[in-house]
Amino acid sequence: MSRKNHRLFLIILIIAIICSVFAFTQLAVFHNQPGSDNATGTADVTHELLGNDSLGSVEVIRNVGNPNGEKIAYVVGVHPLENDTHATLLKLLPKQSNLNHCYDIYVINVSMNYSQYGQLLPDDQPGRAEGQDLALKYVYPQIVNGSYKLAVDIHGHGSAYPYDTFVFSPVDGGDGEKLGRNVSQSTQNISYYNPYQTTSGPYLTIPLNQNGVPAIYLEENSFFSQDVKDSHMLELIRGVDNLKL
Repeated sequence: MSRKNHRLFLIILIIAIICSVFAFTQLAVFHNQPGSDNATGTADVTHELLGNDSLGSVEVIRNVGNPNGEKIAYVVGVHPLENDTHATLLKLLPKQSNLNHCYDIYVINVSMNYSQYGQLLPDDQPGRAEGQDLALKYVYPQIVNGSYKLAVDIHGHGSAYPYDTFVFSPVDGGDGEKLGRNVSQSTQNISYYNPYQTTSGPYLTIPLNQNGVPAIYLEENSFFSQDVKDSHMLELIRGVDNLKL
């Protein structure tokens, strides 16, 4: 190689190195900006299939929020007719930045078809029993053995209760009730009301409360507009995230 070509090669190499260093620096700056994966703690979010059988499937979205925070589980899909409320949580929670806690979202997908909410009585709702069985089989063991400080089961209802939006623990007098009341007191539109009857309780929230994991429900009126559902879900997310666990 001639001296001229050698000099040209060195110049090109130096320029390439400078460009690489600049690109790496910019990438590092981007990942430390507010709203980036590193800033929100979602860089290590993973999706895992926990089970798949004739009833349906269950997956979990892990490490949403602050990976160094206390672990909290959300559960959606136990009653598939209430899917609009489930979809609201799935839409909003992963988008929140600067969360205090670390969240795993358990998603139950029932195989069979189901009608729109309000067409059938609760005991006749297709998929209801299947979702409960999937919760007990796949979700309960994960949460009870997973070092969680709280579990929140998301539900909807068709104007069936004296309160439209409320939280409650199906077990009175324990940490679940205490945390549920704290969430209610810290929010504007979420009441605390225990209807003392829930078909899904024995499949998830009751055994969790009885075995060391505080567990509460959110119930939201399924006939509210989506804007209202969004607003209420954000109140829940913030109320839960501000809990001292």
